[in-house]
Amino acid sequence: MDDKIIVRPAGLDDLHYSEVITAEMEESAKARGTGIAKRSPDYIRQKIREGKAVIALTQDGTWVGFCYIEAWENENYVANSGLIVSPPFRKSGVAREIKKRIFELSRTKYPDAKIFGLTTGLAVMKINSELGYEPVTYSELTSDEAFWKGCQSCVNYDILMSKNRKNCLCTGMLFDPKEAAKKKAEEPKQSPQPEERRSFANNFTLFTRWVRFKQFVMLKGAGRKDNKDNNDNQNGERKNTLLSFLFFW
Repeated sequence: MDDKIIVRPAGLDDLHYSEVITAEMEESAKARGTGIAKRSPDYIRQKIREGKAVIALTQDGTWVGFCYIEAWENENYVANSGLIVSPPFRKSGVAREIKKRIFELSRTKYPDAKIFGLTTGLAVMKINSELGYEPVTYSELTSDEAFWKGCQSCVNYDILMSKNRKNCLCTGMLFDPKEAAKKKAEEPKQSPQPEERRSFANNFTLFTRWVRFKQFVMLKGAGRKDNKDNNDNQNGERKNTLLSFLFFW
């Protein structure tokens, strides 16, 4: 990352960036054809005031990137949401640094919470894997209705609802602090065995193929109609479930 870019927790002096942040979120979602849930400038300002956001700026004050924290189910679940980087600064490593800083902030504010995310971006999935996230089914994420309501502004919301909120183009990922502590405690005591569960972080290339196949099946199914559409979607779900099982176990 460029050493002229500063990544830090957002403060009150950063409130004026809320308009440009939300505008770029909306433009990015349109360009990709996949969802970043729409947020208002007031919502972004609220996150900054609460100390639940990380911002990236150049030394001369040019906005570079942003991400914020949301808490659900009595703070048992936390999401690092709305990661966005200004187009001129993409592929510079700043997204990785923002994710790292927002993850650290989340662990400080909510040390016992499970940290989860939904994303279609393979680059974000890669960063998440480096932080200790694992891919999970939607049933392992928060069941808070307020969280899922936020998906209504996503272009893929109809697909999500057609799957009874059990699947969509986004991939669910989860960091469980208890599981992470358990793995860390066990590391010195045992060496990896061939028959053990595959390491997600070390098999990311295979995972990306599964993600692309999943998205292909869902987008193809979304273009079909009536009973044929429903049957094809059900078949797609069965294929995805089988592939998930083969990859993750």
